[in-house]
This record gives sequence, C-alpha cells and structure tokens, in this order.
Amino acid sequence: MFTYTRKAYYHETDKMGIIHHSNYIKWMEEARIEYLESLNFGFNKVESLGIGSPVAGLNISYKRPLHYSDVVEIKLFITRYSSVVQELGYEFYNKETGELCATASSKHCYIDSTGKIVNLKHALPELDAIFKAELEKDTNQNK
Repeated sequence: MFTYTRKAYYHETDKMGIIHHSNYIKWMEEARIEYLESLNFGFNKVESLGIGSPVAGLNISYKRPLHYSDVVEIKLFITRYSSVVQELGYEFYNKETGELCATASSKHCYIDSTGKIVNLKHALPELDAIFKAELEKDTNQNK
C-alpha cells in the first residue's frame, strides 16, 4: 500500500467550503503518478518507452467532507492486475482526525503509440513483474 499526502487548497472548495467532488479524481491521478515514481517507472519513463496508460473507468464513494487546509492521506493499492488491465483502490483519510472520507477505484489499460492495447508481460516485463509483486503485497496486507 502506497500513501500520498497533500493539503487541500482553498481553490479546490465549493461555495460551502467543502472540497469539490471533482478534485478527488485529480488527487487520484496525483497519487497514481507518485506511486509510479516510487516504483522507478514514472509517466515520463513509461511514455518514453512507447506505453500509455489511459483511464478506462472510475468509481468514487464519498463518506465525509474534506475542507480547505485539511491534510489528506490517500492510500493507494492494486486490487487487480492481469498484465493488460490494472485496477487500483484508493482510500482518502483526514490525516488529523483519521476519518475515512472517501473510497474510490480506477481501472487502467496499457496501450502502444498507435492506441492498441498491449500486454505488459511482453511490452514491459520489468514493470509487469513489479505490478505482480505489488498486487501480491497489497493482497496480503489487506487480509
């Protein structure tokens, strides 16, 4: 499980002073980018090797509001990986209170420069092995 921490900013709030729901998707992407960097396979590296990773699906469930200046911990973990499709889980916590504020998931595939879906086992075997090891670790951690 990877943890990404960030502060909620005023421009991310709505008229009621609550973090606008659209920002959770941006935060998910920030967490995913940092996660890949932590694995030494950041977007720049993967894209320079001709591989893209578009979002194929999203799901978010809001539990408690976050507000301006709250520090948010986003826990990210792999829930499914098949060398072609990867699903990630996210948990958003208010760092100060420890409250779970939202849960989410994202689904991604991997494509080459022409937009054709690729199998990472063949296209990027080193990253494929890392994702499989991370899935195993996350699965054991969530038991």
